[in-house]
Amino acid sequence: MVTGGAGFVGSHLCGRLLDAGTDVVCLDNLATGSRANVAELERRRGFRFVRADATDPVALRGLPGRFDLVLHFACPASPADYLRLPLETLDVGSTGTRNALERAHADGARFLFASTSEVYGDPLEHPQRETYWGNVNPVGPRSVYDESKRFAEALVTAHRQVHGTDAAIVRIFNTYGPRMRTGDGRAVPTFIAQALDGMPLTVAGDGGQTRSLCYVDDTVTGVLALAASGENGPMNIGGADEITMLELARRVVELTGSGSRIRFVERPVDDPGRRRPDTTLARERLGWRPSVSWDEGLERTIGWFAHAVAA
Repeated sequence: MVTGGAGFVGSHLCGRLLDAGTDVVCLDNLATGSRANVAELERRRGFRFVRADATDPVALRGLPGRFDLVLHFACPASPADYLRLPLETLDVGSTGTRNALERAHADGARFLFASTSEVYGDPLEHPQRETYWGNVNPVGPRSVYDESKRFAEALVTAHRQVHGTDAAIVRIFNTYGPRMRTGDGRAVPTFIAQALDGMPLTVAGDGGQTRSLCYVDDTVTGVLALAASGENGPMNIGGADEITMLELARRVVELTGSGSRIRFVERPVDDPGRRRPDTTLARERLGWRPSVSWDEGLERTIGWFAHAVAA
């Protein structure tokens, strides 16, 4: 079962599992996910879509059959979404995580929680190792997402300690690729949409803040490698190199052949200045490292957006 399976990363995860011959139940309330993301999968054998909310214990308990693996990806993940749905974001991190854990434990299934680099906040350690506790504002505008994930990590850890649940935590850093939404507030889809429309690319602050980007195929490979291992985590999965937001904007303009200019706008409150994962654990324990370069990944993503706009 993949909760949040109709979302950006979740839908890619469902597709990869199907490709491997695994039957998949995709559970999503479509608050931020899209049925279009799994439309092709619904035509394939072994896939079932269930519109339900992970915070509803009856819905999760009532799913027929027995699961071997529960991947809990349900949660608004973009700033536009978690600012619009603050209470729902906190609910799915707490009640939703508890419900998914209970179903995994009842079935004797492996459980994997999709956490985030946001648990590190605006980090004072660079790059960020899994042992770093973070620098998070608990009442800032981003706190509903950050603290939802931090609480969920504590819940997963406690459930494993108390009930012996086979549960792991993956901390996913900035991921990009096809099926991202143009209006979700994240840099890559925003820049691409603006460039394709010939509009100015809006870069926050002076554009000097950095992110480490990982193409979605690489992220999914890392997630499934952790799921198949005996590791509990937390474990970072993310890109190895940093790029400034200004560099990213310029690269998108170049790759799209756009005549767009760059316009600087006010930087959001609590926007992290630098972010890059230390992925030593993933390399040593899983043999994982990203393989898709920025240019290759951006070209694939731009191609997908261009086709989606034309369709």
